[in-house]
Amino acid sequence: MIRRIDLRGAGPEADYRAAVPRADFDVEAAVPAVHEICEAVRTRGVEAILEFNQRFDGGTANDELRVPAAVMQQALVDLDPAIRAGLDESIRRLRLTCANELESDAVTDLGPGARVTHRKVPVNRVGLYVPGGLAPLVSSVLMNVVPAQTAGVGAIALASPPQREFGGLPHPSILAACALLGVEEVYAVGGAQAIAMFAYGTGPCAKVDLVTGPGNIYVVTAKRLLKGQIGIDSEAGPTEIAILADDTADASYVAADLISQAEHDPLAASVLVTTSQRLADEVEAELDKQVSATKHVERIRTSLSGPQSGIVFVDDLEQGLAVVDAYAAEHLEIHTEDAGAWAARVTNAGAIFVGRYSPVSLGDYCAGSNHVLPTAGCACHSSGLSVRAFLKSVHVIDYSREGLAAVADHVVALAEAEDLPGHGAAVKVRFQA
Repeated sequence: MIRRIDLRGAGPEADYRAAVPRADFDVEAAVPAVHEICEAVRTRGVEAILEFNQRFDGGTANDELRVPAAVMQQALVDLDPAIRAGLDESIRRLRLTCANELESDAVTDLGPGARVTHRKVPVNRVGLYVPGGLAPLVSSVLMNVVPAQTAGVGAIALASPPQREFGGLPHPSILAACALLGVEEVYAVGGAQAIAMFAYGTGPCAKVDLVTGPGNIYVVTAKRLLKGQIGIDSEAGPTEIAILADDTADASYVAADLISQAEHDPLAASVLVTTSQRLADEVEAELDKQVSATKHVERIRTSLSGPQSGIVFVDDLEQGLAVVDAYAAEHLEIHTEDAGAWAARVTNAGAIFVGRYSPVSLGDYCAGSNHVLPTAGCACHSSGLSVRAFLKSVHVIDYSREGLAAVADHVVALAEAEDLPGHGAAVKVRFQA
């Protein structure tokens, strides 16, 4: 079901990132179609969105696009108590970790009358996107909304695709989560048209400053095309898990965790990096047994048998660490002896799950961490969604006459060095009689 890649004997000069390939996720190929959608929304507004909703999602409940508050409140009333309890606990834990991410302003006194303050300012208005395709990701509501609220964002709008089976409204669990969190501005709009609605300000939805949240290739492409018009969190592709494991790992746990990511999408990547031939054999046997008992058998088999998934053999954990660092997985699990020590040495991962009792599915829901994470190797330069994503940094410069006088000659000298005499004159004029 899952292929094997042997990197034993490869030297330090080996290109490990290329040796563990990912799913084909060609954003450039989607650009023409997405550009057409965005232009239609920009020029024709709500009319275009309604047409796209009909074409892609089977229609919308009302021509206003916005979900009535009463509908969301009813969804919360009708929510299964067990799901409500799970959402409550997830929100509680996430609020705690988000609160600890808040940073105080940094004030630096550089001399008498010379002060610079590094202020953290929340974005004024954000648009949050929650997918509703193969799975209604109610947990993504929490992961986007809670850090935005903690950061102090003043206005939050959320969009999720209309569902034919629910009368052109987003999935009821998504609406219930919005009501639970106090999000009142929710739109039944999906795909690239939702990102364009946020970017341009369309119909009842005012323009936003920042868009966050995962989505399919059309959502990702729209975020790329409209970046600059709006800020974005990342261009998230298909989900992925890498597991670094040795002989101490439990094959049934490893197999279950590989399956948990494969369940998301036929393009999802599940990669095991191991020193152990025995573990690999046992994991393959467990995959055969566990996959047949799952609900989404075909989706999982497609993912696990695809070129983006595999079992990678390494000589030792040092080489294994080099491989997973090069791969820079969205989710990285460590199933080794002294797992905490190996986890501490990882530099590239969206989130790191330490030991056999920290599965990725915990992070998807109740760990207190955020599950909106960088994919496609972007963890080597990008971070997961957090409170910081919804904050801007602003330097506030507050100098007195005495403070400016202390550096006036330096400013003038540097201005003359750059042949910008007006810069120097703007300082000199302040000290003329």
